[in-house]
Amino acid sequence: MKNRPNVISIAGFDPSSGAGLTADIKTFEALKCYGLSICTANTVQNDTEFKACYWNDIEVIKSQISILFSRFKIDFVKIGIIQNWSILNEIINFLLEQNRSIKIVLDPVLKSSSSFDFHNASKNIEVFNQILEKIHLLTPNFIEIEKLYNNKNIEETITYITSKTNLFLKGGHREDHIGVDQLCTMDGKQYVLNPKMKNISEKHGSGCILSSAIAAQLALGFPLLKACYRGKRYTEKVLSSNNSLLGYHRV
Repeated sequence: MKNRPNVISIAGFDPSSGAGLTADIKTFEALKCYGLSICTANTVQNDTEFKACYWNDIEVIKSQISILFSRFKIDFVKIGIIQNWSILNEIINFLLEQNRSIKIVLDPVLKSSSSFDFHNASKNIEVFNQILEKIHLLTPNFIEIEKLYNNKNIEETITYITSKTNLFLKGGHREDHIGVDQLCTMDGKQYVLNPKMKNISEKHGSGCILSSAIAAQLALGFPLLKACYRGKRYTEKVLSSNNSLLGYHRV
């Protein structure tokens, strides 16, 4: 029997399990990876309402990273909500100390689907620029990419980001061509990923599922474009699994 690759989710805990750590772990399991998890924040929320966010101590997060790497081979990480760019940079630097070639998929979650703001994206943007050079893939949606650089339009932002890392721009929030995603790579190539399934409905945590699905496909050995394509198709299956805000994952 082939061993499953290990993938870490470093993200927040959502009691409804639609988003965050538990959604990531469901995704990893369904895609035949073994999911490891580190909690950055405890949230008080369900699928429609967000009450509060309590951030976990950075030293606890680093200790959990350390003990996992002392036991498991880990080449891929998905990162979700983090308190601020400085703490995120510290976490990424610590990950690189454990494995210099680790590939990081960063989902820059700035606001919950129920409109809770996690942090100001434009604050400490110099640190964020450093972060871009250390990750493999950034997966913002259209609302998030607009908030990253106040002095740039979307086209300028895409050009700048792809000078440092690969970009998967999620199309679930775009006003035109909803559900159409774009992969923009560091070598200047751009790919359009159109939605395939028709009977999909909005889901709490869909962005978390997509970024973790891409991380899982990368861990399974697929190249970036194929991993993004397969990750999108898996996400569409969850979106079409029922008509509620909480999707079903099929193992």
